[in-house]
Amino acid sequence: MRIAVAATPEVAIPSLDALLASDHELLCVITPPDRPSGRGQSLNESAVSGWGNENGIEVYKPERDASFDSYLANTDVLITIGYGVILPQRVFELPRYGSLNLHFSLLPRWRGAAPVQRAIEAGDKVSGVTVFKLDDGMDTGPVYTQNRFALDADITSDELFVELAELGAEALLHALELMKSGVKPTPQENHSATRALKLSKEEGRIDWTQPATAISNKIRAFTSQPGAWTNFRDATLKIDTPVASEITLEPGALLLENKKLYVGTASSALEIGHITPSGKSRMPSSQWANGARLIAGDLFG
Repeated sequence: MRIAVAATPEVAIPSLDALLASDHELLCVITPPDRPSGRGQSLNESAVSGWGNENGIEVYKPERDASFDSYLANTDVLITIGYGVILPQRVFELPRYGSLNLHFSLLPRWRGAAPVQRAIEAGDKVSGVTVFKLDDGMDTGPVYTQNRFALDADITSDELFVELAELGAEALLHALELMKSGVKPTPQENHSATRALKLSKEEGRIDWTQPATAISNKIRAFTSQPGAWTNFRDATLKIDTPVASEITLEPGALLLENKKLYVGTASSALEIGHITPSGKSRMPSSQWANGARLIAGDLFG
């Protein structure tokens, strides 16, 4: 099949590698224009743009309101993977067989922008990937394939993205074969749908009056973007690598014991593995605590 891929992030790379190695013909990749970033505001290309240039694949970078007609001429399928722009229906109906999306959840659970993070935040035991045919709704199209992935209790969103990216490549190739064979996708059950709303920085603030499990889920879901954070002496600290303990402390109370930093919650305390002070590099929490010179009554909050 003659394929175009509209994608932006690094998690699309395993699928692109799989398509390139397959019997399908990857015609081009479509990705957003280079954007300024960093202190110098220099232009940086997306991960997908870099991959296309390295592999000799045509790269198109249309502006948001550009026409896709010329990019999708003579294509059989358009595949979208975290493209970041909502395409109008007329665009994803241009290819011969229509368009597919690789989504990082078991739809209809977690439709929307942040399915990986919301699954971890909610304490889901299982996640996975879904390949579905695009329609005019938000992740509502009929499903070709789903692959499941069991979640460890300590998995972070960074780690889950890596696992699902690999799983997604396999699911995508299977979906293409089904589509080519004329198999009809299965409609989603809308009554069981949940929303995976986009994450905000403010939402990453840790409420230490919550139980340890809920806080751990939040921290691991928000690792590393946008980050889970707390205040300490009028400064902001990013928190990661939480571990359950049997120690009991008041919510937000700090204890440095045997080179381990514990923070109280509404249930048992959490051991915190790493801290990133504002404007500084990530460091072991014990190193941070030694530099902070903790005193009785110090709190996170």
